[in-house]
Order: sequence, then structure tokens, then C-alpha cells
Amino acid sequence: MPNQATELILVTGGAGFIGSHLCERLAKDGAKVISLDNYSTGSTDNHVEGVEYRRGQTSDIAALVPESPTIVFHLGEYARVEKSFYDMDTVWKSNVAGTFSVLEFCRAKNCKLVYAGSSTKFGDGGMGLNQSPYAWTKAANTELAKNYGTWFGLEYAITYFYNVYGPRELSNEFGTVIAIFAEKWKRGEALPVVEPGTQKRNFTHVSDIVAGLVLVGEAGESDEFGLGAPESYSIAEVAEMFGGEIKMLPARPGNRMGASLDILRASELGWRATVKVADYVKQLKENGGS
Repeated sequence: MPNQATELILVTGGAGFIGSHLCERLAKDGAKVISLDNYSTGSTDNHVEGVEYRRGQTSDIAALVPESPTIVFHLGEYARVEKSFYDMDTVWKSNVAGTFSVLEFCRAKNCKLVYAGSSTKFGDGGMGLNQSPYAWTKAANTELAKNYGTWFGLEYAITYFYNVYGPRELSNEFGTVIAIFAEKWKRGEALPVVEPGTQKRNFTHVSDIVAGLVLVGEAGESDEFGLGAPESYSIAEVAEMFGGEIKMLPARPGNRMGASLDILRASELGWRATVKVADYVKQLKENGGS
């Protein structure tokens, strides 16, 4: 995106946690930004100045976005592992039908696609792609995006996020570990750790993810780009960073034990994670959990 002031950029899921931060960065950089979101987990509270917001499903993208953007950042998919076992209809509509429509939109408009893949497919020695409906659809979509590149010459790049945290993250049933722990800690409640607690994650701040997305949008070509902090911590270790009582919960289906982190291609673009989760948790506690 060398001349963002003249570019139209579309962000699906732009009213969500990561999408809102990306929209904010792109708008500040001078781009004209459209967000398409169905608000299933997004919120009008996440709206930022300078972005045009449209409500609707990605399966209806062609009707909702008649313009021709230069690039589409596709973040607007169903994004929870454990809950995907109970929401198959929604998972299919969003992550299969919706993403197919986004790919067709990009092909028709001849615009670049930056797809937010899922690091779950690298979990447990590469077996993670079959561990949940969510993981399977995300892994299948990365292959479909690659095939659109081969079949139709679609310009694309695939990114993989590793356990994103930061401002605006949800603490409800769709919440992330850091946000849930922060909310529980603030209330003086026990921190819920799913057994066995030794499952490790690479926690990555949203500002680092957005910086990586922008770089990949600018220079990432027909390849895969992992965006993750190099340090990994177990869920129990993160709970211990907050301190207080820990409540162990029964193991859940689809809960992988670990993931392989490969940030080589992103590093070659000049990206690196700059925020450490331990520092973030310390700051949260100093600010009373907010």
C-alpha cells in the first residue's frame, strides 16, 4: 500500500477486536476504509473516526460493497474453537459460504486478498486442523485462497495470528484468555484454567498484529506469514502472572496443547513483536485491571 491516500481498503470484521485496530491504523495512514461486519461479535463501541461502516454478511459482500477496493483484509469469520462444535450452522455460513463469496469478490474486482488464517492448524504437530469445526474450516480456506492464486491469478497473502490480546478484546463467552483473566482478577474471582493448564500459547499484542497486517498488505505476495510473539507461556503461567486463586475447569474438545511458531517470512518483511505479555499484565494490574 505505497499510496494509501488514494486507496480504498475493505476490512471484513472491521467492528471487531482486531479489525477495529486495523481500521484505525489504515484510516490514520490516509486510506479510505470500509468495514463490513455482521456485528455478531463486533460492536459499534469499536467504531473509529474516518471509517465507513456497513452491516451485513460476507456472503452478501458483492451487493453490500459495489466499489472496487485495492485490497481486502478478510478478518470477518467465526473465530472460536470450543464453541464451534455447537454452532455448526453459523460456522458453515460464515467460514465456508462467506469466505467463498469474499474470494469471488476479490477475483471479480481484481483486488488483493489478505486472509486471516488460523494458527490452530499448526497445533500438536500439525494435527490441529482436524481438532474442531473452526480449525478445519480455517485450514480449508487457506488452501482455497492458495488455489485461487493458482487457478485465477488472485493476488493473496495469508496471515496467522497467535493468541491476540489488547484493548477492545472481549471478556464474554467469545472472550480471549487475557481479557477473561483480567475481568475475573478485577472482580476478585478465581481465574478459570482449562485442564491440564500446561497447554502453551504465543500471546501477541494487537498492535503487533496490526503492524504485521499492514506490512503484509504492502509487500506480502502469495505466501504465508506467521505473526506471533516468540515467547510462549502455559495458561497456568499466565494465570500466575495475575495472581490469586485458580479454578481448574474440565478439558474441552479442540483445546490443543501447543503450536509451531514460524515468523520467518514476516521477519523478512521487517516485522517483529515488540510487546511482551508479562509487561502488559503488569500494566493491567497497575491500572486496576482495565
